[in-house]
Amino acid sequence: MGDIHSQRRRRFMEMMGPGSAALIVSHPEMIRNNDTLHEYRPNSDLIYLSGFEEPETALLILPGKAETPFVMYVRPRDRDKEIWTGRRAGVDGAVERYGASVAHPIGDLESTLPKYLEGVESLYMNLGQDPDRDRLGLEALNRTRRSSRTGTKGPVRLIDSASILHEMRLRKEPDEIEALARAAEISAAGHRAAMEVVRPGMYEYEIQAVVEYQFRRAGSRRFGFPSIVASGPNATILHYEENSRRLEAGDLLLLDAGTEWGYMSGDITRTFPVSGRFSEPQRRVYEIVLDAQKQAIEAAQPGAPFLAPHDAAVRRLAQGMIELGLLRGELEDVIREERFKRYYMHKTSHWLGMDVHDVGRYADGDSARALEPGMVLTIEPGLYVAEDDSEAPPEFRGIGVRIEDDVLITDRGNRTLTGGVPKEVAEIEAICGKLPLEDALRAEGRKIA
Repeated sequence: MGDIHSQRRRRFMEMMGPGSAALIVSHPEMIRNNDTLHEYRPNSDLIYLSGFEEPETALLILPGKAETPFVMYVRPRDRDKEIWTGRRAGVDGAVERYGASVAHPIGDLESTLPKYLEGVESLYMNLGQDPDRDRLGLEALNRTRRSSRTGTKGPVRLIDSASILHEMRLRKEPDEIEALARAAEISAAGHRAAMEVVRPGMYEYEIQAVVEYQFRRAGSRRFGFPSIVASGPNATILHYEENSRRLEAGDLLLLDAGTEWGYMSGDITRTFPVSGRFSEPQRRVYEIVLDAQKQAIEAAQPGAPFLAPHDAAVRRLAQGMIELGLLRGELEDVIREERFKRYYMHKTSHWLGMDVHDVGRYADGDSARALEPGMVLTIEPGLYVAEDDSEAPPEFRGIGVRIEDDVLITDRGNRTLTGGVPKEVAEIEAICGKLPLEDALRAEGRKIA
């Protein structure tokens, strides 16, 4: 289990340099109600460096300590607790299965940390996410100040580990690309299933159940984010999550859903007609967004600025808004004055990886950073006309359209990972509503592809 993770730790240590240490502490478990916890999803940085999935964990990485470069703090084995909540690796398992040089019970972290930090000048930590976790680093600095007269040396500076780790995670390794492609494949299957069964009279939560059933059926352990199933005017709410409305004839359904595979997340949005056919106003809006997305994908090239896809999408969307009568004026004025934000208020892309809004800087100083091979980003333009927008032509009110794909930057251009779900008008109309819900749920032999 440790080979890929040990390689990452070696690269991390090389970039940290001598006289440094890194302390990566897990997220705390969160109580849902009474004695029930929310589903636990480990800290992505901790998983990236160790593959260890249990809560109450800390990794201590020490480049200058030849005998103990990798120390783990974990929950000890406890037969009574394991009966209730499952098996634990324990201290021995951390060494034998996860490559720790030495391991301690998590309760010993504060008492043993000073010993390991002797001679360390810079302490890297995943800062700013949990005050109790940050306190460990601050106490290490204070301990150094208190001990300075005795000659004991310890950390004199705290550094956010994101400055190294998140740049490492931004450039995907071959195994990560493979996992992302599988997450995209499974996510696409969920979207296709929704298109096949959708029909008036269903509820948004029924579509959610169909989609997430496909995710689970394919072996995905968890979803990348809460599914957005937004019908009719709900599609103009960007992060709508109630998923409770009854689908009506003539509605569009905006479905934004993706699942995890190997701790990598897919993220797809499709918008399709509940009754199987786009109305003329819906089709006009949809084709503008689709054209904007295609131009944005074409702009996502190695060496291009991160904002190149956004700029391409904005230009086409703004022109479309003028064509539809949503905005008036010259295209350049609409873009310069950002009047398009009335109907397109978000950016076109975000990084994708272990987190659905993945880590990594978007800019170098005042300039957008250049896209590089191995980076993965979403391309997701949209156009949203609020139901109560009295200034919009009536036929477009309440229409929301977003189309999103996951795009890998390659040496020669890009590769769309989420091509397994249709987005052309004719393709969507050919698939929508073709299978009754019951038949879809019985289609156990259908291949995920």
